[in-house]
Amino acid sequence: MNVIVAAGGAEVALAAKSATATIPIVFEMGGDPIALGVVDSLSRPGGNLTGVSSLSVEVSRKRLEFMHEMRPGTKVFAVAVNPTSPTSNSQLKNLQTAATSLGLELVVLKTSAEQEFDGMFTAVHEMRAGGLVFSSDPYFAYRSQQLAALAVRHTVAAMTQSRDFPLAGGLMSYGGDFNQSHRHTGMYAGRILKGERPADLPVQRVTKVELFINLKAANALGISFPPSILSSADGVIE
Repeated sequence: MNVIVAAGGAEVALAAKSATATIPIVFEMGGDPIALGVVDSLSRPGGNLTGVSSLSVEVSRKRLEFMHEMRPGTKVFAVAVNPTSPTSNSQLKNLQTAATSLGLELVVLKTSAEQEFDGMFTAVHEMRAGGLVFSSDPYFAYRSQQLAALAVRHTVAAMTQSRDFPLAGGLMSYGGDFNQSHRHTGMYAGRILKGERPADLPVQRVTKVELFINLKAANALGISFPPSILSSADGVIE
Protein backbone atom coordinates (compact mmCIF):
# COMPACT_ATOMS: atom_id res chain seq x y z
CA MET A 1 0.00 0.00 0.00
CA ASN A 2 1.13 3.57 -0.76
CA VAL A 3 0.46 6.68 1.30
CA ILE A 4 1.03 10.35 0.47
CA VAL A 5 2.32 12.53 3.30
CA ALA A 6 1.29 16.11 2.49
CA ALA A 7 3.26 18.00 5.11
CA GLY A 8 3.51 21.42 3.47
CA GLY A 9 0.43 23.16 4.85
CA ALA A 10 -3.08 23.78 3.55
CA GLU A 11 -1.96 24.48 -0.02
CA VAL A 12 -0.18 21.12 -0.28
CA ALA A 13 -3.08 19.28 1.37
CA LEU A 14 -5.55 20.72 -1.14
CA ALA A 15 -3.23 19.91 -4.04
CA ALA A 16 -2.89 16.30 -2.88
CA LYS A 17 -6.66 16.02 -2.47
CA SER A 18 -7.25 17.24 -6.02
CA ALA A 19 -4.60 14.85 -7.38
CA THR A 20 -6.13 11.59 -6.16
CA ALA A 21 -9.30 10.25 -4.59
CA THR A 22 -7.93 6.76 -4.00
CA ILE A 23 -4.38 6.91 -2.60
CA PRO A 24 -4.43 7.52 1.18
CA ILE A 25 -3.25 11.01 2.20
CA VAL A 26 -1.98 12.21 5.58
CA PHE A 27 -1.82 16.00 5.70
CA GLU A 28 -0.07 18.32 8.13
CA MET A 29 -1.29 21.90 8.22
CA GLY A 30 -2.30 24.94 10.22
CA GLY A 31 -5.79 26.38 10.06
CA ASP A 32 -9.20 24.75 10.01
CA PRO A 33 -9.31 21.70 7.68
CA ILE A 34 -13.10 21.92 7.46
CA ALA A 35 -13.27 25.64 6.60
CA LEU A 36 -10.53 25.17 4.00
CA GLY A 37 -12.37 22.28 2.35
CA VAL A 38 -9.80 19.60 3.12
CA VAL A 39 -12.17 17.33 5.08
CA ASP A 40 -15.87 17.34 5.95
CA SER A 41 -15.45 16.38 9.60
CA LEU A 42 -12.64 16.19 12.14
CA SER A 43 -13.99 13.10 13.88
CA ARG A 44 -14.81 11.22 10.67
CA PRO A 45 -12.89 12.86 7.81
CA GLY A 46 -14.20 10.41 5.20
CA GLY A 47 -12.69 9.80 1.79
CA ASN A 48 -8.97 9.17 1.49
CA LEU A 49 -7.66 11.95 3.77
CA THR A 50 -6.82 12.43 7.41
CA GLY A 51 -4.03 14.23 9.18
CA VAL A 52 -2.88 16.76 11.72
CA SER A 53 -3.85 20.39 12.22
CA SER A 54 -1.97 22.80 14.50
CA LEU A 55 -2.82 26.21 15.94
CA SER A 56 -0.14 28.06 13.98
CA VAL A 57 -2.69 29.96 11.90
CA GLU A 58 -5.00 30.82 14.80
CA VAL A 59 -2.18 32.36 16.85
CA SER A 60 -0.91 34.77 14.19
CA ARG A 61 -2.48 37.71 16.02
CA LYS A 62 -0.64 36.74 19.19
CA ARG A 63 2.65 37.50 17.42
CA LEU A 64 1.53 41.08 16.90
CA GLU A 65 0.53 41.31 20.55
CA PHE A 66 3.96 40.04 21.63
CA MET A 67 5.69 42.51 19.33
CA HIS A 68 3.63 45.38 20.70
CA GLU A 69 4.47 44.26 24.23
CA MET A 70 8.14 44.46 23.25
CA ARG A 71 7.76 47.98 21.86
CA PRO A 72 4.69 49.54 23.52
CA GLY A 73 5.58 53.06 22.42
CA THR A 74 5.47 52.21 18.71
CA LYS A 75 2.24 52.57 16.77
CA VAL A 76 3.24 51.23 13.34
CA PHE A 77 4.01 47.57 12.68
CA ALA A 78 4.41 45.60 9.46
CA VAL A 79 3.05 42.17 8.62
CA ALA A 80 4.30 39.85 5.89
CA VAL A 81 1.65 37.76 4.14
CA ASN A 82 1.94 35.19 1.36
CA PRO A 83 -0.98 36.09 -0.96
CA THR A 84 -0.99 32.61 -2.52
CA SER A 85 -1.75 30.90 0.80
CA PRO A 86 -5.32 29.62 1.34
CA THR A 87 -5.18 30.98 4.90
CA SER A 88 -3.81 34.46 4.10
CA ASN A 89 -7.17 36.27 4.14
CA SER A 90 -8.31 34.82 7.47
CA GLN A 91 -4.95 35.51 9.09
CA LEU A 92 -4.87 39.07 7.80
CA LYS A 93 -8.38 39.66 9.12
CA ASN A 94 -7.33 38.42 12.58
CA LEU A 95 -4.21 40.58 12.51
CA GLN A 96 -6.18 43.67 11.48
CA THR A 97 -8.64 43.04 14.32
CA ALA A 98 -5.77 42.75 16.79
CA ALA A 99 -4.16 45.94 15.45
CA THR A 100 -7.42 47.87 15.83
CA SER A 101 -7.91 46.67 19.40
CA LEU A 102 -4.35 47.74 20.27
CA GLY A 103 -4.65 51.09 18.49
CA LEU A 104 -1.96 50.20 15.97
CA GLU A 105 -1.42 50.90 12.29
CA LEU A 106 -0.66 47.74 10.34
CA VAL A 107 1.30 47.95 7.08
CA VAL A 108 0.66 44.83 4.98
CA LEU A 109 3.54 43.56 2.84
CA LYS A 110 2.59 40.79 0.41
CA THR A 111 5.36 38.51 -0.79
CA SER A 112 5.58 35.07 -2.34
CA ALA A 113 9.04 35.20 -3.93
CA GLU A 114 12.48 35.04 -2.34
CA GLN A 115 13.80 37.88 -4.49
CA GLU A 116 11.30 40.18 -2.77
CA PHE A 117 12.56 39.47 0.75
CA ASP A 118 15.44 41.95 0.79
CA GLY A 119 13.23 44.80 -0.41
CA MET A 120 10.63 43.91 2.21
CA PHE A 121 13.13 44.21 5.07
CA THR A 122 14.50 47.43 3.57
CA ALA A 123 10.98 48.88 3.52
CA VAL A 124 10.34 47.91 7.15
CA HIS A 125 13.62 49.52 8.24
CA GLU A 126 12.97 52.72 6.28
CA MET A 127 9.40 53.13 7.57
CA ARG A 128 10.74 52.77 11.14
CA ALA A 129 8.10 50.19 11.97
CA GLY A 130 8.22 48.70 15.44
CA GLY A 131 8.67 45.26 13.98
CA LEU A 132 7.79 42.79 11.26
CA VAL A 133 5.32 39.99 12.00
CA PHE A 134 5.14 37.05 9.62
CA SER A 135 1.85 35.26 9.07
CA SER A 136 1.88 31.49 9.49
CA ASP A 137 2.95 29.89 6.25
CA PRO A 138 5.23 26.97 5.34
CA TYR A 139 6.78 29.17 2.64
CA PHE A 140 8.20 31.43 5.36
CA ALA A 141 8.90 28.65 7.87
CA TYR A 142 11.06 26.72 5.39
CA ARG A 143 13.14 29.86 4.76
CA SER A 144 13.86 30.71 8.39
CA GLN A 145 17.64 30.95 7.99
CA GLN A 146 17.36 33.32 5.03
CA LEU A 147 14.81 35.51 6.82
CA ALA A 148 16.86 35.57 10.03
CA ALA A 149 19.98 36.67 8.12
CA LEU A 150 18.03 39.51 6.49
CA ALA A 151 16.52 40.57 9.81
CA VAL A 152 20.01 40.81 11.31
CA ARG A 153 21.43 42.65 8.28
CA HIS A 154 18.64 45.23 8.24
CA THR A 155 18.34 45.46 12.06
CA VAL A 156 14.64 44.59 11.98
CA ALA A 157 12.79 43.11 14.94
CA ALA A 158 10.88 40.21 13.37
CA MET A 159 8.79 37.29 14.53
CA THR A 160 7.72 34.13 12.70
CA GLN A 161 5.91 30.89 13.51
CA SER A 162 8.99 28.64 13.46
CA ARG A 163 11.55 28.14 16.22
CA ASP A 164 14.12 27.80 13.43
CA PHE A 165 13.97 31.59 13.01
CA PRO A 166 15.35 32.57 16.45
CA LEU A 167 17.67 29.56 16.36
CA ALA A 168 19.15 31.08 13.18
CA GLY A 169 19.58 34.52 14.77
CA GLY A 170 16.12 36.11 14.46
CA LEU A 171 14.40 37.77 17.42
CA MET A 172 11.54 35.43 18.32
CA SER A 173 8.93 32.91 17.20
CA TYR A 174 5.49 31.77 18.28
CA GLY A 175 3.60 28.93 16.70
CA GLY A 176 2.48 25.33 16.86
CA ASP A 177 4.89 22.65 18.02
CA PHE A 178 6.23 21.25 14.74
CA ASN A 179 7.86 18.27 16.45
CA GLN A 180 4.53 17.16 17.87
CA SER A 181 2.82 17.65 14.50
CA HIS A 182 5.50 15.66 12.67
CA ARG A 183 5.24 12.86 15.23
CA HIS A 184 1.46 12.53 14.86
CA THR A 185 1.75 12.67 11.06
CA GLY A 186 4.32 9.88 11.04
CA MET A 187 2.22 7.73 13.37
CA TYR A 188 -0.83 8.07 11.12
CA ALA A 189 1.19 7.22 8.02
CA GLY A 190 2.43 4.09 9.78
CA ARG A 191 -1.07 3.03 10.82
CA ILE A 192 -2.36 3.43 7.27
CA LEU A 193 0.55 1.40 5.89
CA LYS A 194 -0.50 -1.35 8.31
CA GLY A 195 -4.01 -1.40 6.85
CA GLU A 196 -6.14 1.22 8.61
CA ARG A 197 -8.31 3.54 6.51
CA PRO A 198 -7.85 7.35 6.58
CA ALA A 199 -11.63 7.76 6.79
CA ASP A 200 -11.61 6.00 10.18
CA LEU A 201 -8.80 8.09 11.70
CA PRO A 202 -9.94 11.40 13.27
CA VAL A 203 -8.00 14.52 12.37
CA GLN A 204 -5.58 15.24 15.21
CA ARG A 205 -5.49 18.76 16.64
CA VAL A 206 -2.10 19.79 18.03
CA THR A 207 -2.91 22.47 20.59
CA LYS A 208 0.57 23.03 22.00
CA VAL A 209 2.18 26.32 20.99
CA GLU A 210 5.71 27.41 21.78
CA LEU A 211 7.49 30.72 22.26
CA PHE A 212 11.21 30.99 21.49
CA ILE A 213 13.27 34.14 22.05
CA ASN A 214 16.84 35.11 21.17
CA LEU A 215 18.59 37.31 23.75
CA LYS A 216 21.58 38.05 21.50
CA ALA A 217 19.27 39.31 18.75
CA ALA A 218 17.39 41.46 21.26
CA ASN A 219 20.63 43.02 22.53
CA ALA A 220 21.73 43.82 18.99
CA LEU A 221 18.41 45.59 18.41
CA GLY A 222 18.56 47.45 21.72
CA ILE A 223 15.49 45.61 22.99
CA SER A 224 14.87 44.13 26.42
CA PHE A 225 12.36 41.32 26.79
CA PRO A 226 9.78 42.17 29.46
CA PRO A 227 9.55 39.73 32.39
CA SER A 228 6.18 38.43 31.17
CA ILE A 229 7.74 37.20 27.91
CA LEU A 230 10.88 35.84 29.58
CA SER A 231 8.84 33.81 32.05
CA SER A 232 6.53 32.34 29.40
CA ALA A 233 9.24 31.44 26.85
CA ASP A 234 9.62 27.75 26.03
CA GLY A 235 13.13 28.34 24.73
CA VAL A 236 15.67 31.09 25.43
CA ILE A 237 18.63 31.36 23.07
CA GLU A 238 21.62 33.18 24.54
